This record gives sequence, C-alpha cells and structure tokens, in this order.
Amino acid sequence: MILPYKGFGNSHEIYFLGRVLRDRGIVASNLEDKKWQNFKKMYKRFMSWEIPNVRVRAEFQGIVQTATTDDEGYFVIHLHFQKPIPLDSPWQEVRVELLDKVVKNQGEVRAINQVFIPLKNIGFGVISDIDDTIVPTGATRLFTMLKTTFMGNAHTRLPFPGIAAFYQALAKGNADQVSHPFFYVSSSPWNLYDFLMEFLEVHQIPKGPLMLRDLGLSREQFIAGSHWEHKLKQVEKIFEIEKHLQFVLIGDSGQHDPEIYLQVVKDYPGRVKMIYIRDIKTSRHPELLAIESELKNLGIPMLLIKNTHEAASHAAAQGWIPKSALERVQVASEVT
Repeated sequence: MILPYKGFGNSHEIYFLGRVLRDRGIVASNLEDKKWQNFKKMYKRFMSWEIPNVRVRAEFQGIVQTATTDDEGYFVIHLHFQKPIPLDSPWQEVRVELLDKVVKNQGEVRAINQVFIPLKNIGFGVISDIDDTIVPTGATRLFTMLKTTFMGNAHTRLPFPGIAAFYQALAKGNADQVSHPFFYVSSSPWNLYDFLMEFLEVHQIPKGPLMLRDLGLSREQFIAGSHWEHKLKQVEKIFEIEKHLQFVLIGDSGQHDPEIYLQVVKDYPGRVKMIYIRDIKTSRHPELLAIESELKNLGIPMLLIKNTHEAASHAAAQGWIPKSALERVQVASEVT
C-alpha cells in the first residue's frame, strides 16, 4: 500500500511525504473496541513492513515526479511549477502510484493524497503541537505515555476540554467559511499517522497537514533527531513554503515548545503573530518567564494558559475569533 501524508504548498510548489508499506489491514476504530483490540492495531502500526528501493510516481495537473523509497519505505515529493497553479479550492488532490512490482500478481497500487494550497486573502495560519497541547499524553512520563498510546483509540483518547471548539473558531475566524489553515507538528512517529488523523476527525478538530518524525535505525539515530531539531525543522519547512502567511503558534511547556518557537521568531522576523503555551510543567516557570521577556523585546506576545478558555478569550479580544464562539469554548472547557 501507498500511505501518503497530507501535504502543503503554494502557487508554485507542492511538498509532501509518504511511505510504501505492506498493507496490514488496520481499520478505523470504534468506541466499543476493547483494550486488546486497540493494542493489536497499535502493534501492527509499529511492527510495520517497509518496502524500500521502489519507485513512486506523483502527478498533479500534468506535472510529474518520480521518487524512490529509502530503507524505511519513505519517499519525498516536491513538485515545482513554472506558472502559478489555477485553484478553485485550497485542498487539491495528487495522484500517486507504485511503478515497481513487489510481489507476483500485484495489480495496481495507487493512492490519492490531499495537499493544502492557500488561496488569496486567507488570513493567518495556525501551527499546533499535539501531545499535551491538544490531547493529554503524559509525554514527559514514559510509562504513562506508552500505556495511553497502546491501550486507547481515537474515540477513547479525549482532547483537552474546549480544544475542538477553539480550533474550529480559529479556523473559521470571522469569515463565513474556513479561512485559517491548520498545520500540526509532533514528535510522535509516522507510525501513528492514521491514528492521529482519525483522532482529529472523530473529535471534529480542523484537518491539516501533520508533520511527524521517523522511528528508525536507518537515519540519524533510533528516533531520528531530537525533539528540538525535529520540530524546529518541520515548523520552518512550513514557513518556507507558506511564504505569504503569518502564523499563530500553539504548544505546551513540557517539551521545549517555547524555546523552539522563540528560535522561529528569530529566524523569521515578522511572521509570527502570537504564541499560546499550555502550562503543564510549573517547574519551568523561571525559564518560561525569561523566554516570554525575550519574545516581548522582539515584539511577539507569548501567553501561558492553564485552560483553553484563556487562549480563546485572548483570541476573541484580538478579533481573531467571534465573541459568540467564546460561549461554546467556555461550556466545553467547563470554566465557571
């Protein structure tokens, strides 16, 4: 099977990654699934059977690129266009097919990938972490994180109260249609891609490209790159391709998101509108206050929040979301 990961681009280029794997028949989860069923699906995700050194062809509006999978089955597609792409919708489809035969009687192996290309006057974009920003994972506590990951599913894993309502409001803004795109960057491995995309859909959190990291020995190290290096690289990749967008950055205090976002502000002056940090690690307050002060000197506000309603209240005060959305966030956040 070809598993393409949602991509993004602009009027002159499209970028996305994907993977060629043995199809292990992982289907969508149900609320009624037992823990052993969840564990079995998660086991299959991590015990993946990669298909290396095969060619994959991607085609969009007559532009074609062929890529070869690496030792872990990954491929990268980066299409370039001499003329601006005519668009009628921000979400476009790219056709992907496997060119090589892996097994006898293989048949055609194809997939359709979705890529996001912002239309004019789209406003700003939002880049959000996932672990301990959208959903509690205990990412700073290994045993808790593993138990949560392997025993739950997209239905039983619940986001922080109010997150869906807040992100929906941010996506819509003050327009009548979705105008602010979302991008998700996480240190979770690509093995969890389908699980996380299902999680976003189940809980009605705005869809968007999801940038994860490799869990393999063939690259730099066991988990390719540090949390810091991976996340900074992926966030800045989004900034480089979505050249005309400013961004609101959302993260948490548990795994150096504030330091990463500070570096992004330094590397891309004038591109960050706001930083929201969910405060889950109070022992870091001296460091966070120092970062907040440095960002203030750079003209970028950073708000430490205890709950989603605090971020929504600030966004409403800036006019980024309608005040009518605050009530929905407040009810969902269980704030009295």
